[in-house]
Amino acid sequence: MEPERKRHRTRRRLRRSDPGQKTDFKLVLELNAMHPFTNLTHLKRVRACRSKDSPHALEILICLVKDATSPLNNDFSNAALGEPFVVKIPSRPPLTRPQFELASKHWPTSFHEDKLVSTALRGELFNAKQKAKMQEYMMLAVDAAKEGKKLGLKAIGAVIVDPNSDKIIAKSHDCSQNHPLQHAVMVCIDLVAQSQGGGCYSYEKYTSCQFNFVDLNNGASQPYICTGYDLYVTKEPCVLCAMALVHSRIGRVFYGTDSEDGAMGTKFKIHAQKDLNHRFEVFKGVLVGLCKELDKEERDGVDTKDSAICVL
Repeated sequence: MEPERKRHRTRRRLRRSDPGQKTDFKLVLELNAMHPFTNLTHLKRVRACRSKDSPHALEILICLVKDATSPLNNDFSNAALGEPFVVKIPSRPPLTRPQFELASKHWPTSFHEDKLVSTALRGELFNAKQKAKMQEYMMLAVDAAKEGKKLGLKAIGAVIVDPNSDKIIAKSHDCSQNHPLQHAVMVCIDLVAQSQGGGCYSYEKYTSCQFNFVDLNNGASQPYICTGYDLYVTKEPCVLCAMALVHSRIGRVFYGTDSEDGAMGTKFKIHAQKDLNHRFEVFKGVLVGLCKELDKEERDGVDTKDSAICVL
């Protein structure tokens, strides 16, 4: 399984100078004030000189090359610095140990391992039983999409599941010919709301759009719409559906194939926006072949037996 959000190491060039052995903390403070590395906090400002022939003990990052046009002030210029020169640095913080080792070859870098990414790269994010369950749920979404297609609707299906009980809460297909807001995901969320006594629309004429009431045992409180639930949908959700999933507090999303206007990896990553008050995990590639076949515009000859899971 290859994580979609794996970072390719890009570099930016910076100027650096060699201060003498009397370089102290004050010099670093002055540099931080003059040329702050606001988006490069993973970099260490100073490193030991790598050249044994250099008369200087330390090397210090001055600024990005694009910022080098502004001259240093006179007080700072006299701080016993050597001649400046250019180096490459990693522009993003490393997420895995191999990335950290590669980044450190260019410049000392802080490292806080992303356990999710590392686990995904090792192919250990889900076990065989979990993968089989994912394919089972996605197959239900595929079947729902086929039912919608028989009615002349878009062949997109969705299923919302409670992963703690393995109970299917709602199943739907696209109903946008009935109402422009009734995308498969929107319908599925509305059906979950109906299972809790809410909901906005009636889907009586769409017999494949169903919900199951949630059993509350031992006095447990009713979840807020989709809190803690998993969504399986054959095609990547659009911005409208992605925001609805944010507001309904979905736990995880699994989708089969990409969408040109997809908001969970293709055009945007709504689920990972730090400015939003809810974020969730997204995985793609479950029964990707079958999901692609549902779309008339997809190219022919897709191998429907292949299935891959990626984290976004």
